[in-house]
Amino acid sequence: MDQFLEVLPPLWNGLGVTAQVFCWALVFSIPLGLIICSMRMSKIAPVRWFAQGYIVLFRGTPLMLQLIFFFYGMPIITGVSLDRNFAAILAFILNYAAYFGEIFRGGVQSIPRGQYEAAQVLGLSRSQCFFKIVLPQVVKRVIPPVGNEVVTLVKDTALVYAIALSDLLREAQIIMMKQNNLNAFIAAGLFYLIMTSLLTFIFHKIEKKLDYYKI
Repeated sequence: MDQFLEVLPPLWNGLGVTAQVFCWALVFSIPLGLIICSMRMSKIAPVRWFAQGYIVLFRGTPLMLQLIFFFYGMPIITGVSLDRNFAAILAFILNYAAYFGEIFRGGVQSIPRGQYEAAQVLGLSRSQCFFKIVLPQVVKRVIPPVGNEVVTLVKDTALVYAIALSDLLREAQIIMMKQNNLNAFIAAGLFYLIMTSLLTFIFHKIEKKLDYYKI
């Protein structure tokens, strides 16, 4: 038990890095995902093509490769070196924005066209139609897939190990090599389990909160 408690202080430091990457990535990737969604559905062909290319690029290549590119590749190509934390957060934001963008697009396009036409017949403006009729339905439909992506984001933060960022997993490995036991990895696993369970619980509550609106 004492050995288990000894590994907690350094793991707390690693947990802070993990939480930082997760929070910044989530805060910026969702708004960027909305922008990508709007561009993907744009009637302007070059804008739509750009969004399509963006989605293909960031969903079609491994996140670890993107992390390595932003930290190790950018200095070679541009001569500009990025801070480890910033490189990791930037890669996560751009990667997850592509996924969120497609989730939001699927939600918007799942609304029957007849609802837009009915809103026009009732004399509602385009903005009133979107915010009062379309958006409530879209939010309900995208909550489950968004929740899945957020939970995956927690686990994907472990990939920052590829650029030697001292996150929860890296700290656990350093401790394991020093102590030659699995206590640190067990503790790290519990931290990840607690975080994902908490997020799952929160999104479950949100889904239940929206149950009043049946679709």
